[in-house]
Amino acid sequence: MTAFIHPSLLFAFCALIVIFLPVKIGRWFPPIAAALAVFSVFKMAPGSYATFHYLGMTLKAGRVDALSMVFANVFAIQALIGFIFAFHIEDRAQHVAALMYITGAFGSVFAADYPTLFIFWEMMSVSSTFLIWLRRVPASTKAGLRYFLFHTLGGLMLLGGLLLRYKATGSWAFDPVAPDSAKIYDYLVMLGFCVNAAVIPLHAWLPDAYPEATVTGAVFMSAFTTKTAVYVLLRGFTGFEVLGVMGTLMALYGVFYATIENDTRRILAYHIVSQVGYMVAGVGIGTAMTVDGACAHAYAHILYKGLLFMSTGTLLYAAGTSKLTELGGLFKRLPMVFFWYMIAAVSISGLPLFSGFVSKTMTITGAAEAHHVWLAIGMEIAAVGTFLSVGIKLPYFAFFFKEDSGRELTPIPWNMYVAMAASGVLCFIIGIYPNLLYSLLPHAVEYEPYTAWHVLQSLLLLGFTGLGFYIMRNRLKPEAKLNLDFDYFYRLVGRIVLAVARKPIEVIDSWWSEFYRVGGLKGLLKIAAGSAWFDKAAIDGVVDGSAYSVQRLGRVAALTQSGRLQQYLSTALVIALTIFALVWFL
Repeated sequence: MTAFIHPSLLFAFCALIVIFLPVKIGRWFPPIAAALAVFSVFKMAPGSYATFHYLGMTLKAGRVDALSMVFANVFAIQALIGFIFAFHIEDRAQHVAALMYITGAFGSVFAADYPTLFIFWEMMSVSSTFLIWLRRVPASTKAGLRYFLFHTLGGLMLLGGLLLRYKATGSWAFDPVAPDSAKIYDYLVMLGFCVNAAVIPLHAWLPDAYPEATVTGAVFMSAFTTKTAVYVLLRGFTGFEVLGVMGTLMALYGVFYATIENDTRRILAYHIVSQVGYMVAGVGIGTAMTVDGACAHAYAHILYKGLLFMSTGTLLYAAGTSKLTELGGLFKRLPMVFFWYMIAAVSISGLPLFSGFVSKTMTITGAAEAHHVWLAIGMEIAAVGTFLSVGIKLPYFAFFFKEDSGRELTPIPWNMYVAMAASGVLCFIIGIYPNLLYSLLPHAVEYEPYTAWHVLQSLLLLGFTGLGFYIMRNRLKPEAKLNLDFDYFYRLVGRIVLAVARKPIEVIDSWWSEFYRVGGLKGLLKIAAGSAWFDKAAIDGVVDGSAYSVQRLGRVAALTQSGRLQQYLSTALVIALTIFALVWFL
């Protein structure tokens, strides 16, 4: 009998240990936990495990089948590689955040019901936010807050959908939804998943946050958030045609933005949007071939995207910048970084003999066989942009283009090279032995990537893309500027909300200012002096300027001149109006 050891328990327990240990000792435990997770996953057998009862609910935290095993397998491997890459970090908080983040990812993959999924889903959201904040610079603080707000929105969509679903069906089970019987609550759940999958226009958090994460945090985030979202979409929403269309748009949209970016990690972030688009398209088309293609591409993507972020993160670590306009001429000084980067670059570009070729062509072929010709063409066009930006533009301007500027480089720790080498070797092994990957896929589909047509097609696309870059290389020089994405519309909405909230307050504030400037308290006192309700002699004393009254009026004048009195009065008015509105509606 095969025992089931939930990988989440290993990582959560490890996080608890690391909190209390000196960091030089504690940093040994995450790779050990990841190695145990690899062993645990490889020893698992299909079945239902970890069933328990809570608050009248029967929850299952251990659903092991072909689909969950594909993602658990690569999650465990990437966790081990990621913790080797992060071994030199002497920041306990970063290790703990990464451990809890991976705990959430494994918990989501094995969850068989919505409450369990939601708990681990939110654990991923919170812990990954700290991987951004722990870079400890103002830009990462702001980006982390926006990231957290966006994922809170996605979590609320998921929570609302699962509660409405339970109200309608009486079941918490996380089971597939048939496209022709989907209800509003199902689409609400799907929207929550789409936020984490970075489906446009819900994607702007990704290129905003990933470049601002820590060097090692970005490696973990590139592997788990969007791929966990792909998994839950595969689990629950296979065959929804809208996902096929949106996935293809993602594939195109991501590469278009990547070609104009300057920051290396922002380029890669946009390519996450693009590459996840292939997976989402495979989910939406929903045939056995495209579902297998989505799983295979997720597996390959985790490995080569992790290697890409490790390589560019190493550049940031060594040179202190990740911007192409500030790099260049680093090939002679960082040859091994260039070598491992190029392994990942040709993998993501779909060059034969590397992992991306054996996974990407499966999805495109499946789309064509299912008569979704336009989707297949769109994904082929996206492949051109991938090689243009990641395979040529980024390494050309980062490692070549100009003479070495003489920038002082920080020595790169040995563990970073070990992690990059491990990922690079796996990208090559999967490329030349694709059946190692295909044997893990949920459907038994016969597919041969190394046909004459597939190889010729790939080489023609990549060859002509290289020629196009050579001709246009001077027009593709990176520029040090901010390219607004859909966040332009978020900012526009924000300005409108602020204007609506601010204008009435500004009017009231202006009125108070004018009132005190023209008449002020002295004018009010003169009016009161004519009333029978006040002692005229006392009022006259204030108006004539007795010592005590002058002092008091001076304080009022100081408040008025500084603008604080207007602020106090405006704030009091807002509070009063809010209380009135609450009382009225209640």
